[in-house]
Amino acid sequence: MCRLCGGEGRVRRVDTIDVRIPAGVQTGSRVRVAGKGNAGTSGAPAGDLFIITEVQPHAFFDRRGDDLYTTVPITVCEASLGAKIEVPTIDGPSRPLRIPPGTNSGQKLRLREKGVVSVRDPGKRGDQYVELQVVVPKPVDERVRDLLKQLDKLAPEDPRKDIFDRAKA
Repeated sequence: MCRLCGGEGRVRRVDTIDVRIPAGVQTGSRVRVAGKGNAGTSGAPAGDLFIITEVQPHAFFDRRGDDLYTTVPITVCEASLGAKIEVPTIDGPSRPLRIPPGTNSGQKLRLREKGVVSVRDPGKRGDQYVELQVVVPKPVDERVRDLLKQLDKLAPEDPRKDIFDRAKA
């Protein structure tokens, strides 16, 4: 009987291999590497190695399927008057994204095909959804405070005017 293999015809060893992980894999996806698994018994060929992927979360992009979700801050003026801004995508800065006048905080805009590459159909990509978050200026000095008071007098809109009527319904 062989002292190295104990008669099994295989010896335990550690190998380092390069594995190509396809674009778009999600946590839990299986990647098969043919012929790199455990050796077969009695001289049989090696089996396949299966790698279960774990994709780490990103600090800015939230992935849901092939779509990406982000939150981007905008100023009160950009939200009120409308604007064109660039937002980060996984490919770099986007083309100018048009913010319509009168945009509220929480509104979502879609960037078509700026998401993750689909594993099932590598020619397709998901979308990126951009949630706009209006950042209200802090009244740091008396001049800013006066301007905000003037704005309130010029545009005295009450966003809660029918809130109690809707709550009764």
